[in-house]
Amino acid sequence: MIVENKIDIDRYYKALVERDESYLGSFYVGVKTTGIFCVSICRARKPKRENVEFFTDVNTVLKHGYRPCKVCKPTENAYQPPATVIQAIELLKQHPKEKISDYMLREAGLRPEKIRRWFKKHYGLTFQAYQRMIRLNTAYQELKNGNSVTNTAFDSGYESLSGFSYTFKKLVGSSPDQANNQNIILITRMTTPLGPMYACATEKGICLLEFTDRRMLETEFKDLQKRLKANIIAGENEYLTQLKKELQEYFEGKRQTFTVPLHTPGTDFQNTVWSALQSIPYGSTRSYTQQAIHIGNPKAVRAVASANGHNRIAIVIPCHRVIGSDGNLRGYAGGLERKRWLLEHEGKKRE
Repeated sequence: MIVENKIDIDRYYKALVERDESYLGSFYVGVKTTGIFCVSICRARKPKRENVEFFTDVNTVLKHGYRPCKVCKPTENAYQPPATVIQAIELLKQHPKEKISDYMLREAGLRPEKIRRWFKKHYGLTFQAYQRMIRLNTAYQELKNGNSVTNTAFDSGYESLSGFSYTFKKLVGSSPDQANNQNIILITRMTTPLGPMYACATEKGICLLEFTDRRMLETEFKDLQKRLKANIIAGENEYLTQLKKELQEYFEGKRQTFTVPLHTPGTDFQNTVWSALQSIPYGSTRSYTQQAIHIGNPKAVRAVASANGHNRIAIVIPCHRVIGSDGNLRGYAGGLERKRWLLEHEGKKRE
């Protein structure tokens, strides 16, 4: 929403002038004279007080017609982890099978409390819970590759088989000796020029890519777990790594098609519609009617629109390229301003 409280406005403007990084992610500032928006750390010349307005979220600032600043990249930097969190994550990557204690964090010059707060705000769980999921994912992969439960448990830093089995079953959904019959969904968080997104993948491919502020996202997670009979835990695999690379190239204007494998549980009709979406050329659009005709069912316009709305893999399955027959933008789970931005981005890169 737009910030109207004078005390907050004065405070935010002071933070902008001083490039106060502690306000990073707290507000976006729209500059009326340039039509761009920034975050508190922007290095660009500071606008006059009367030429700015402040917002609390990306959707609202985009809806007011502002575009991201190329200097501070607000929608990316506003959600980037601070240096201390990046260091903690790197420590975890270096020791994926160990429990990174508060003592180890302090020894590395890090403040556990600050790291916990950041993870709780941006992931909805503590750093300890996050690293527990990472360790369990590593253990899951080893069990799938034939390693014994005993070796995996103690190699993962657990002091007892019972403790390992309890945690494994709680997070993964089955006991360790049933790992070969149990699937998991890995989830990671990434930043984009349009705001942060959650991405999920199975052993078959990407199964979800959504903006973190999407309505009913929790319901979507539950439905995905039910359909795949799997639990969601934090972690990454080769598909998520590939997705991050391809998305970055897309936003940089260097990629027009995605090659990362997808896993799209749904009805036959839904998968037909989602396949048709992927056939819409980069920089082009179709109406819902044209989509219905494309799949050979011209009377199924409403059903096509419904299937579009149930697409879980934004951007890669480009439902943003479907518009109304009158040329106007229609519903988009990420918000119409994001849809407009994506279409303009593709149109500009195509020219």
